[in-house]
Amino acid sequence: MHADLSDDERDHIPVISTGELPSGERVRELLIEAHERYGSVTTGQVADYIPALADASPDLFGLAVMGVRGRSFSVGDSAVEFSIQSVSKPFVFALVCEALGFDEARKRIGVNNTGLPFNSVMAIELNADRTMNPLVNAGAIATTSLVPGDSADEKWQNVLGGLSKFAGRPLAIDPAVYASEAANNMHNQGIARLLESYGRMYFDPFEATDVYTKQCSINVNVTDLAVMGATLADGGVNPLTGERVVSADTCKRVLAVLATAGLYEQSGEWMYDIGLPGKSGVSGGIITIAPGKGGVATYSPPLDAAGNSVRGQLASKFLSDLLGLNLFASAPVMSALVE
Repeated sequence: MHADLSDDERDHIPVISTGELPSGERVRELLIEAHERYGSVTTGQVADYIPALADASPDLFGLAVMGVRGRSFSVGDSAVEFSIQSVSKPFVFALVCEALGFDEARKRIGVNNTGLPFNSVMAIELNADRTMNPLVNAGAIATTSLVPGDSADEKWQNVLGGLSKFAGRPLAIDPAVYASEAANNMHNQGIARLLESYGRMYFDPFEATDVYTKQCSINVNVTDLAVMGATLADGGVNPLTGERVVSADTCKRVLAVLATAGLYEQSGEWMYDIGLPGKSGVSGGIITIAPGKGGVATYSPPLDAAGNSVRGQLASKFLSDLLGLNLFASAPVMSALVE
């Protein structure tokens, strides 16, 4: 592969994840096959603890892939909009890492898996760091409290503007979802107050929770999620707009946290099966990031008991395997050199 390079030339090879997605025709074939293969799966339940989400059709199923060079592929209900929910968390964490530096973000939020459900209060009490990581609700609310801005409105505008840059287009809040969540977010308000008592909340707890609720209510489609994932895959550069959204160093840290905590207490199983950083949301969205290659996104509302899309997980594993994305898959070095 690089067998004929001098030592000096080897020293100047970029130390990043490399490789390409398969041909466009092959990517389309696999997306269509995944959609056909798993579209008939009927297990799982649409989230109903947020009333506005309960109305989503369980039949909706969309898939999308965005390469770091701007190649875009989609199939199924790829234009249907839904609230981003917890898939917003890694992107807001990225914005905070940019503002504070990733070391300071780790100090104030933490990066370790709780091993407990995403909304667990017990995790706060059992762990000395309290927030634990930016992908569970406690850490995510604390992360939102650290977004730049002297007021709740300034923080909200920075969140909305930042996520819009990741998506490559202006995003907007779903008023109905926000109203529904705001009327039912007492648990998150309690988490924020508990964190405040431990000195792990960095803005007014109720206002921070409200900004977090708005953040989760931003509308996206599955193609938006693929673009957002591809931006993290490409070292922070949006493959559609060419705009640098965050630094490569920030992306590296965000992907590390996604790898260890993106699917909550099922993160180990996710990595074992799929081998890529990923994040799910209760509206049915999942993003999967192949560093250096691109982003894969799925949308299907029926969830398993842990709150992860059933069809989305099946399709993500299929696409990771067949597109050659799994970070832990490798070929022997000598056979590669011989080729």
